[in-house]
Amino acid sequence: MYVVVNYTRKLQTLAFNLGPSCYRQGVTGVSITSQDRKSKQNFSCFRWTHLITLVHQYSTRIYNSKVPRVATWEPVLENQLPPACQVPVDLVDKLERLALVDFRNQEGLACLEKAIRFADQLHVVDTDGVDPMDSVLEERALYLREDAVAEGNCAEELLQLSKNTVEEYFVAPPGNIPLPKREERAAMLKHSEI
Repeated sequence: MYVVVNYTRKLQTLAFNLGPSCYRQGVTGVSITSQDRKSKQNFSCFRWTHLITLVHQYSTRIYNSKVPRVATWEPVLENQLPPACQVPVDLVDKLERLALVDFRNQEGLACLEKAIRFADQLHVVDTDGVDPMDSVLEERALYLREDAVAEGNCAEELLQLSKNTVEEYFVAPPGNIPLPKREERAAMLKHSEI
């Protein structure tokens, strides 16, 4: 759609440069009579305004999509959701190491549990008979190529660039956030409740 709209702007600029008198006179494709078409300038103006009108109609045409134009909301009752979960300390430690995010206080844990509870609403959505969407661009066909190696097998060369590898995977260096031991963490959580 952006290409068509951009093309429309270029056509309008071109029509303005070629026939500025048609813009000054306010002439459109509908208002031109057969007498006006005798002059070359007015006929050229008619052609450009007609072309701009056509392109504008096609650029603003609405595609019949399966996605609704307006969002619909239905409240989810608490009894429809799965039971609320408590995040164990081991999982929080692992999340801190992997994401380099600090959850060292009760407020951070409460925020994490609320985010999980909010995401639990996805369990209520009925997806029976719904095919997964390959692309959000429904109106055009996507030609996917076969998943085959097109160039040389470069995995060995790329893995040589890393200092640490495990089973053909890069190992990320440790984060720059020093994480406390589990005992220190428990002490911090007790002090944050105050």
